Amino acid sequence: MLWLCLRFPALPLEVFPPSESASVVMAQQRVVCANPAAEAAGIRPGMRLAAALGLAPGLQVLARQAPREAELLYTLACWAEGFTPQVSLAPADELLLEIGGCLRLFGGLEVLRDKALGELQAQGLSVVASVAPTPLGAQWLARAADTAPCLSLLDLPARLANLPLAVLGDLSVATLRTLTTLGVRALGDLFALPAAGLRRRFGRELPQWLAQACGELPDPRPAFVFPAQFAQRLELPAKVADASMLQFAARRLLASLAGWLAARSAGVSECVLQLEHEDGLPPTDVRLAFAAPTAELARLERVLRERLAHCRLQAQVWRLCLIASSPEALNARTLGLFGQEAALALAPVIERLRARLGQDAVQGLSTCADHRPECASRRLNEATPADPVLADPRQPRWLLASPQALSEREGVPQYGGHLMRLAGPARIESGWWQQGESNGAGDVQRDYFVAATPHGEWLWIFRDARGWWLQGVFA
Repeated sequence: MLWLCLRFPALPLEVFPPSESASVVMAQQRVVCANPAAEAAGIRPGMRLAAALGLAPGLQVLARQAPREAELLYTLACWAEGFTPQVSLAPADELLLEIGGCLRLFGGLEVLRDKALGELQAQGLSVVASVAPTPLGAQWLARAADTAPCLSLLDLPARLANLPLAVLGDLSVATLRTLTTLGVRALGDLFALPAAGLRRRFGRELPQWLAQACGELPDPRPAFVFPAQFAQRLELPAKVADASMLQFAARRLLASLAGWLAARSAGVSECVLQLEHEDGLPPTDVRLAFAAPTAELARLERVLRERLAHCRLQAQVWRLCLIASSPEALNARTLGLFGQEAALALAPVIERLRARLGQDAVQGLSTCADHRPECASRRLNEATPADPVLADPRQPRWLLASPQALSEREGVPQYGGHLMRLAGPARIESGWWQQGESNGAGDVQRDYFVAATPHGEWLWIFRDARGWWLQGVFA
């Protein structure tokens, strides 16, 4: 097994709006987290408020919002499902991912780790990632900001030996003071002490942690229970009056949805982002529709960006809620045959055009079982599925909106000069059941030819009782 620990040391600050002035998050009159401006002034976690204010008199002090931190960590756990189905929460600022069985799917550890870090940084999150064969070992390395991967249990004790006692986290102040008095400064000093003596002096938990970290005892972790239906909320750090400014915050919800879908090999054709207002106003629904079921974060973001650009808010937004109630199975994906890139899919282009121009502004065509060219295709919409009827390969794909009359000289049709008939005739007689109707092509009796112009163009022409007509052009 191989564990990836993702630690978010600035999580208490990242639920608030970013600030360039010195800011800290406080709990029980002590600094929990400081932004770079506060750290530059000498403020460190664990410092008392009075000391911090002495270093930075204009310090912005924020009260810790533990429920919002837990909500964000829950959202990130859903996002992590896109990498592995085995995710565990390690409150209050760590995620554990068992990635040993997933490395081949991503092309190796470096690729997986770089992808995860890149997506987290795109969400504006600070993260420390460490890898170890045990979950507790990965946590301790992450708390010490040791990001070099440790892949072997044999190497793990030596890697942990130089870490400070602070990485243990759950040690009481009295225990930490006693160990310091005994000359214990690092984990290696604890490893050198007899486990029985540690157990008698400090209880059974400390030697048990050391054994679990080195893989000598099992360390089962409770699995994160992923929701059966996706509906997640995100409270904004500040009220927003411009819809276009919601894109960055909504990205965290979209990333969580993408991970939730990836674990189910599913996609969505539609989801709804609810923009919640105060004062009892009903939420504003931003509906995201896709041409085909998708779980790609880039496509989700692209459609949302277009929809928000045309959204006008009735009031300020204080919370977002993303709902995807109907996941669908994903269609098979076409790959290149000999390593070449697969053809560019039209679905993202269609989604973007529909988001910008309207759902009915972009339509497709389907072939129909009718020999008359005017009736051999129809528009596509959700209520009209495509027919599996193939068009005649001998007919051109570029047809005129209506046949164009051609002049005739000495029995030869003219179009920029004499037309030379290359193939034909091919007779089409159809539509007798519509004879006399004003709509549709009606009853047709035509002889079709492929003809060439003096300039080398290939045309599709026909002759009926009224004369010669141009129907289409070959590419």
